[in-house]
Amino acid sequence: MAFTEIVIAGCGNPLYADDGFGPAVAEELSRLSLPDTVKVVDAGLGGPHFIFTLLDPEVTKRLIIIDIADFGGEPGQLVELSVEDLPPGSYRDAHSWDLTEPLHRIKDDIEITVIGCQPKRVTAPEYEMGLSPEVESAIPRTVQYVLELIGVDYGIAIKNLRKEECQRDPEGEACGES
Repeated sequence: MAFTEIVIAGCGNPLYADDGFGPAVAEELSRLSLPDTVKVVDAGLGGPHFIFTLLDPEVTKRLIIIDIADFGGEPGQLVELSVEDLPPGSYRDAHSWDLTEPLHRIKDDIEITVIGCQPKRVTAPEYEMGLSPEVESAIPRTVQYVLELIGVDYGIAIKNLRKEECQRDPEGEACGES
C-alpha cells in the first residue's frame, strides 16, 4: 500500500440523515483533481478505525477527519477541533469505542485536524437517507476549507458540486465546454 502525506477521511453513515456529512464531503473532494500526496477516503461508519491503516508516521504528515460533531452550534455550523479538544471518551464510533486514545497516540507524529459539522438530525437507529438542508449547505464551505488546509487553490469559490455536477478546473475552463 502506498501511503500519502495527507489523508482526508470523511466519517459517518449516510443511512442516518446528517451522519452522512463526512462521506458526502469526501465524495465532493474526490471529484477534484488533488495532488498525488493527498488521499481522500470515504471512511464510512468504521472510518475512525479504518483510517489508522492508511497512516504511516514515516510518510503521513497530516490527517484531516470530517465528521458530525454535536458542539451545541447551529445546524450546519462548522468547527475545527484538535486532538487536545477531544477529552477521553468524547469521540466515539457507533459501537461506542473511544477513538480519542488512538488519536492522542499518533498526534506527536501526525498533525490531526477534525472538522466537525453541527448536525440537525441523526436518526440512528432509524434509517433516513439524506442530509438536512443546513448540513447540505455546509458541504461546499467544508470543501473550500479543506482545500485551504492542504494548500490547494482552485482560484474560484467551490460550488455545491452535487447541484452543478461540474467544477471549473484550475485553468478556468468550465466542465463540458469545448
